[in-house]
Amino acid sequence: MKNKIGLLKMLAIVIVIFSAITPSFAQPNIGAKNIVIVHGAFADGSGWEKVFKILQGHGYNVTMVQNPLTSLEDDVAATERILDKQDGPVVLVGHSWGGAVITQAGIHSKVASLVYVAAFVPEVGESALDLIKTAPPAAENGILPPDEKGFIWYDKAKYHAGFAADISKEKTDFMYASQGPVAVKCFITPLSIAAWKTKPSYAIVATEDKSINPQIERTIYKRAGSIVTEIKGSHVLFMSNAKAVADVIEAAAKATIK
Repeated sequence: MKNKIGLLKMLAIVIVIFSAITPSFAQPNIGAKNIVIVHGAFADGSGWEKVFKILQGHGYNVTMVQNPLTSLEDDVAATERILDKQDGPVVLVGHSWGGAVITQAGIHSKVASLVYVAAFVPEVGESALDLIKTAPPAAENGILPPDEKGFIWYDKAKYHAGFAADISKEKTDFMYASQGPVAVKCFITPLSIAAWKTKPSYAIVATEDKSINPQIERTIYKRAGSIVTEIKGSHVLFMSNAKAVADVIEAAAKATIK
């Protein structure tokens, strides 16, 4: 009987020890486990699939915001709805126009840090259009004037070279056909808040970007005090350089203090 009791005690000790060490293997070593990504104009969230799979494979909860691109207020509201559903600190990621959106929406209490990917980073009282005008556009840039309904499209003849030169033509033909046009009022609406003033930010310069002049990216990232990474790639470098982009996002997540 004594031997049986001793064996049970030993088994209980083993179970306690195993329970204590198991979480270190089962859970990723991360600060913020939630990643929310806001896409830019002339595209949608599906282009982020590779980054999504990498981050999900590392244990993160990744959610895409399918913002309507109808106004700054509408896109911020769409982002806030997703943020409200998160169960802890969030790394909020914005591409292109999405950078303006996360700058406004990033004051949400669950947002721990911001990541800008070839993105606009406006100051309070500044619009995306104000930033666009600070440097000459590339010859390949295909952003068209607003149509009669106030929406901006990307020129089909320039979509591949100007938007996604490092993606196959076959892929960009589909991207063009499924592009999300952006309401002109998105680009002309000044921001009332700049979350980067109070929250840490990370930023990626797409050195081969033909839609946003890389020099604009460098200037606004410096102004925001962001931790900057330069990656050779087009405006959609999150598709052509998914791992490098995911690495920056993960660095932001790991830097989050619980």
